[in-house]
Amino acid sequence: MHENESAPRERVLIAGGSSGMGLALAGALLEDGAEVTIVGRSEARLAEARRRLPDTGRLRACAADITCEDEVAGLFGQSGPLDHIAVTAADIEGAYQLLPALELTAVRRAIDSKLVGPLLLAKHGAAVLAPRGSITFTSGIAAYRPTARGAAVAAVNGALAALVRALAVELGPVRVNAVSPGWVDTPIWTYVAGEAKDAMLGAMAERLPVGRVGRAEEIADAIRFLMGNGFVTGTVLHVEGGHRLV
Repeated sequence: MHENESAPRERVLIAGGSSGMGLALAGALLEDGAEVTIVGRSEARLAEARRRLPDTGRLRACAADITCEDEVAGLFGQSGPLDHIAVTAADIEGAYQLLPALELTAVRRAIDSKLVGPLLLAKHGAAVLAPRGSITFTSGIAAYRPTARGAAVAAVNGALAALVRALAVELGPVRVNAVSPGWVDTPIWTYVAGEAKDAMLGAMAERLPVGRVGRAEEIADAIRFLMGNGFVTGTVLHVEGGHRLV
């Protein structure tokens, strides 16, 4: 896709657009000619994202906590009409732990960011979406290839897949899907693995059929596919380098 001045610009809101996969998606959509709003909790991270993204005049940044219903409602009160909503936000710091060390506060943050937040974005965002628009969530490989330490994240990602199916039925013709990344080299691994990040990603790369871990831009491409294909809804698109096979 390339910018076409004669075609209407698509309007996209990305919750979690200040880093990682959301930032990569914002960059790709701006290159496509879209009007993009990135949403995050941190004003500083949003400002840094704006510095890193192309200066097109088509980018807005809004600070909001998607786990707070009043803030989500206010967000869409200001957004105007939209064609697509994408959600890449996740707060899983502390959620990858063996059960004896797993703190309920970390579990609740994961649930709020990856399940409650998407539900609120759909609840309040559906009213401003174009009739043939879309909502795309972000699940993850933990739901399909669970490991020790991953029970909480696996449960949340599995629940999100169920939410996708239910909302696809309720909100149609608006399409609702999720992309499910595998191991992708993004900043979130700093929270998960700390100084062991490079070693962990390297070990996984050797296991995967494709011989490497993913890039944020590849997840962005998958989300753009789900936005653009008008006959896909209620689906989880796996972008994980064959991880489910090994």
